[in-house]
Amino acid sequence: MNRSRRRFIKSSIFAGTGIIISPVLACKGSSGKFLSEIGICTNISNWKILETGGYTYVEEAVQSFLVPLEDESVFNEKLALLKQSTLPVPALNSFIPGKLKSVGPEPMHDEILKYAETAFHRAQIVGVKHIVFGSSGSRKVPEGFAREVALEQFTDLCGKLAPIAEKYDVTIVLEPLNKGECNLLNSVADGGKIVKNVNHKNFMLLADIYHMLRENESPASITANADLIKHVHIAENKERAAPGTYNDDFRPYFRALKEIDYRGQLSIECNWKKMEDQAASALQVLRDQINSI
Repeated sequence: MNRSRRRFIKSSIFAGTGIIISPVLACKGSSGKFLSEIGICTNISNWKILETGGYTYVEEAVQSFLVPLEDESVFNEKLALLKQSTLPVPALNSFIPGKLKSVGPEPMHDEILKYAETAFHRAQIVGVKHIVFGSSGSRKVPEGFAREVALEQFTDLCGKLAPIAEKYDVTIVLEPLNKGECNLLNSVADGGKIVKNVNHKNFMLLADIYHMLRENESPASITANADLIKHVHIAENKERAAPGTYNDDFRPYFRALKEIDYRGQLSIECNWKKMEDQAASALQVLRDQINSI
């Protein structure tokens, strides 16, 4: 990575601690060329592997990086790790712990909103712009519970989360998951309906090409939700493998993203055999397919 491209937030201060984090990297946003920003969902400690491989950012996890259930001293330790990285963390996944139930006979919305307030506040300090709301354990519908009621509960929760996210300049991106991982919202089309019902600029949609492949969902779902999609994940269908492992053809989905003039980021979220050996070649596979459309 060309070090002259780095952008720093100088003297970013964590409120109430007196600790000065300098520098903390600012994210570049989503105004670049088509799929020019590609990262990996991984721990910040792997930033050197990503930088060497040609990636532009790290996508970390809310629960392990922002540690919303821990006090500020634990979070400050994570900030110290970020200080060492030359790559920014503009997006986070793994939002809500499974024990905090979004739906079911005893939804824990008050606890989730309190948790989210801490998470979004810390996300703003780090420079995060997108938080991925997959959280299969939290939103799984219990056996025997009415799906229609669960959808109402979930939509209500999302409607309450969005204004809190706006307060901290964060956008939640809803991630549909395949049926093998969750029994609620299994397609981009389903997710789009929830986003439209919430109707808030800080609650948008994620298209995960891996989950779309698992569900045989057409790229047409991307074009149908053009105004809603703000983040994208990718992995191969078989074994959730790294791009290039089984030579999946992602180009139909890339064409759909290009058609809607997508200018956001693309994160590889996969099962690596050995990241340091695969990262550069996985990126090259994606670049070759992107450049061929």
